[in-house]
Amino acid sequence: MKINTLQDFVGNTPLVKIQRLWQGQHAHLFAKLEGNNPAGSVKDRPALNMIAKAEARGDIKPGDTLIEATSGNTGIALAMAAAMKGYKMTLIMPDNMSEERRASMRAFGAEIISVSQAAGGMELARDLALEMQAEGKGKVLDQFANPDNWMAHYESTGPEIWRDTDGEVTHFISSMGTTGTIMGVSRYLKEQSCEVEIVGVQPDGHSQIPGIRRWPAAYLPKIFEPSRVDRTLDVAQSVAENTMREMAKKEGIFAGVSSGGAMAIALKVAAEQEALGNTAVIVTIVCDRGDRYLSTGVY
Repeated sequence: MKINTLQDFVGNTPLVKIQRLWQGQHAHLFAKLEGNNPAGSVKDRPALNMIAKAEARGDIKPGDTLIEATSGNTGIALAMAAAMKGYKMTLIMPDNMSEERRASMRAFGAEIISVSQAAGGMELARDLALEMQAEGKGKVLDQFANPDNWMAHYESTGPEIWRDTDGEVTHFISSMGTTGTIMGVSRYLKEQSCEVEIVGVQPDGHSQIPGIRRWPAAYLPKIFEPSRVDRTLDVAQSVAENTMREMAKKEGIFAGVSSGGAMAIALKVAAEQEALGNTAVIVTIVCDRGDRYLSTGVY
């Protein structure tokens, strides 16, 4: 009898064709549904990988306290992985994040420390995490600088996209937060075909979209390598939210705002390729589920 554990069900998420938001003749658009992971987002992959690799190196052991700054999805995923593997989890997050996210973290047993969005938000959370580590209060996994973040996507997300498109993927579009997803997938897909275009999505200068950022230079994730992204396109918050709602109404894909932003850019890229008459297979990441945003009123 094959015995599965919860971690066996992280990854191998569905890749589905967009049927009504986009109906091109030459360009075909697909969405990878990362909300199907056990804790509900793409962050399940790096969360589990960062803990597993740190354990293997002897950096941490069950019973230790882990600390991480998060805007939500990584925190939920880490709280789940910590509960599964026997760690205490302290999460530091801006005070403007949705209550559903906080409740999910608490359900997994995590301690939550809130910091003021107005006083610094995620940058302040990151600084506090490192201060707590220096004071001996736990170990910071540091998703922003930890190569085990992007390696999770190099080892799983990228190969799954290549496999499920039969190696025909021509464009990969992803919102950028820690940049782990786009860094890992870019590495893998470019090794298979240097012709695959990697498109990053960030908020325009006036938008605040949960999970994706336009980082100040001093806080740019250390794992980010600009050369691995062929194009970076901006999306307005209103466009991301409207596209998110259209995804639910027309495709039955219930997702968060950053996924709406990525889909908006994917639709733009699809229209570009269609206008050129190019055969294209475009894949975008739907990074989480919409149920963790209901209290914010976006739906």
